Formats: sequence, C-alpha cells, structure tokens
Amino acid sequence: MPILPERNGKKRPDAEPEVPQVSPAELAQQAVARLKLPVPVIRMNPDEDFAQVVHVPTWMWMPEASWGPVTETVSVPGVSVTATARPRRAVWSMGDGTTVTCDGPGTPYSSRFRADAESPDCGHVYRRASLAEPGGKYRVTVTVLWDVEWSGGGQSGTGHGLSSTTERHVLVDEVQAVVAR
Repeated sequence: MPILPERNGKKRPDAEPEVPQVSPAELAQQAVARLKLPVPVIRMNPDEDFAQVVHVPTWMWMPEASWGPVTETVSVPGVSVTATARPRRAVWSMGDGTTVTCDGPGTPYSSRFRADAESPDCGHVYRRASLAEPGGKYRVTVTVLWDVEWSGGGQSGTGHGLSSTTERHVLVDEVQAVVAR
C-alpha cells in the first residue's frame, strides 16, 4: 500500500496518489514526437525506373494518399492534446544542382497529356546526361515539409520543422536523332 500525503504529521496509507501535472504544451511535444509521417514515394514520368531524357520535361509527383494530414493524440488523466501535421510543400533536389519546390504532391502524368508537355505544378527539364555521375545516375531526393497544429487542455499552438525525405538514383540520357537521306 503506498504511503502518501501527510495529515497531522503522519503518512496516510489510504490517500489517492497525486497525479503529476503535465502542461498541454508538454503533451503537445509528446504528440508531435509520436507523429508517424509517411515516407515520400518518388514518381516520375518518364517512369523513374527508366531513363529520363535530356531536354524532355520530367514530371514529378507523390501519390495523393501520402499527402494528407497525420494525427496523434496524447492523454493523461484530465487532459488530452491532439497534434496534426499537414504537408506544406515538397522540395526536390534533382541531382544536377537544381532544386524544385512544389506546393503540393504534383500532378500525375497520364496519356491525356502530350508526351512533350510540361507538368502544370511540379516538373523539371534536365540539361545534361547523368553518365559522368557516380554510378551513371543522379541522386534525386524529395523532402516534404510539414506544418503542425496542436490543441487540447484549453490551449493550442503551431509549429514547423518536421520533414520526411526519400531518395532514388535516376538515369538521365541523351537521345540523338538520326536523319536518313
């Protein structure tokens, strides 16, 4: 039996244990630390498993399902705090020294677009082949930046600084036209 607060100088074995007080801001930090941000999935057209072509528009996007809010709730007796992270933008490092910032997941390429059409919101045009790079490929990374809001216990707040990143190596090649006479 726990020995708890004193009464008239004596410990009372029958008293309820005191619950440590945790502020909503402290709970928010715990909720943010527990958020499980999805790892971005790189999609490209031409397909990322094949070569990109110099001077041909490359479309970049991530599946819509990986671009939604992520929520986590932490509770202690008497108070709960919920933190929600929302993707703000994607920053693509294309491996050729170029960075592309997209304000959303990008538009998936489909056959309704012309083959030489540029992406309406997230694309890049390579100017040189990757053959001189280590392994003959460019290292492409995408980092998703997340904004966080939290509320609970009569308080709320916002924050930045969360990110999730992935990478892949992409071959970029030149295509030479042959004119027959």
